[in-house]
Amino acid sequence: MQIITTRELKEHLEELQGQEVCLQGWIRNHRRQKNIGFIDFYDGTCFKNPQVVYDNTLADYDTVSALHIGAAVTVVGKVVPSYKDPTTPELQASAITLEGDCPEDYPLQPKRHSVEFLREIAYLRPRTRLFQAVFRVRSVASMAIHTYFQDRGYVYVHTPLITSNDAEGAGNTFTVTTLPQGVKADPAEDFFGKPTSLAVTGQLEAETFALAFSKVYTFGPTFRAENSNTKTHAAEFWMIEPEIAFCDIHQLMDIEEEFLKYIVSTVLEKCPDELAFLDKFTGGGLIDKLTSLKDARCARITHDEAITILREVKDRFQFEPKYGEDTAKEHEKYLTEEYFHSPVFVYNWPKDIKAFYMYQNDDGKTVSAVDLLVPGAGELMGGSQREDRYDLLTKRMDELGISKEQMYWYVNLRRFGDCTHSGFGMGFERLLIYLTGVDNIRDVIPYARTPMNCEF
Repeated sequence: MQIITTRELKEHLEELQGQEVCLQGWIRNHRRQKNIGFIDFYDGTCFKNPQVVYDNTLADYDTVSALHIGAAVTVVGKVVPSYKDPTTPELQASAITLEGDCPEDYPLQPKRHSVEFLREIAYLRPRTRLFQAVFRVRSVASMAIHTYFQDRGYVYVHTPLITSNDAEGAGNTFTVTTLPQGVKADPAEDFFGKPTSLAVTGQLEAETFALAFSKVYTFGPTFRAENSNTKTHAAEFWMIEPEIAFCDIHQLMDIEEEFLKYIVSTVLEKCPDELAFLDKFTGGGLIDKLTSLKDARCARITHDEAITILREVKDRFQFEPKYGEDTAKEHEKYLTEEYFHSPVFVYNWPKDIKAFYMYQNDDGKTVSAVDLLVPGAGELMGGSQREDRYDLLTKRMDELGISKEQMYWYVNLRRFGDCTHSGFGMGFERLLIYLTGVDNIRDVIPYARTPMNCEF
């Protein structure tokens, strides 16, 4: 008999009714009565899992009724209608074979565990319904990102994880060295002959490929040694960073909006059961939020216009909105949820609070940078038109003390056939927090790397 998955069973449920099938997976819960038993069965391929029913007509009924939660089993049985939900498969078992036993001290007993407890057993938490939903969404969103770019002719670039430059001059990097700890030595004696670190971004290297392939993207891990234990910070996280030649900031906003709506639409289409569970788990409103974003038109305002709007609101904010300064979370919340009731692009940011590579506007005060703010999350994407004028780029680097010699290859791009080009970055885990409603980065990444925590 051919073994099928629970996904195949659900997809072909109508035609399989009354037929005998074979499944392999694990016991999530096991309820026993005097002459009958019920097994909540799963194999990880489908979120809506079948219930397996057996009775005392089984030859090894006593052995089956003693099976533990967490055990791996092979089940042979007839597909029958479920009296609870006609869309959920049910099997009347004719044989249940133990493949791998599980002791009674198995941590995932049938009760609701806290996410804090589950972080302590991260190697087991993918077996829970919460994390099966979260990581299925993560998988679908990952594929949607690649599909969006590949279908539009972008080249996927694997940028280096070890680098000798700090793209934004922000520090907070992990040093990469083969030199003994506690020994002062000349960096020239190290493996690469110079100081190196784990990359905080792949953007600069992606720019070199954009000026050869026109449209490229990176999607991979990045690292930041920021000693922060907030819900949104991790030392290792994934970034999506496209770079597009012959593209200005306004064209970039078009791409960002289309990209985000594509990802959200794909997850809504392909993960209905997972999102229904997450909607309930997070208190409701998740599906409505995602649907609203998919259908909304993103507003577009300059930073100055945003500050003007915020300053007209009296005695509302803890932090005063100021021209020339960054906005706070409460400002982003007001703009997206109360003023525009939609996602908002804020562009043309003050030059002094943005990175050296951003295009300097004619006013001498702002750069062509843009942040996308979304209801319920605040900033989700950040991007800019890149500075393509050699003299202005090198002058800005001098002002900020960034070595032109060390970054010679980046500077030379401006000499060798440069053009208007732009790009943005989006933290993948930040997107997943938005897509799932699960509000801690530790719970949307398989194994979180945070201060004083590097298990597994």
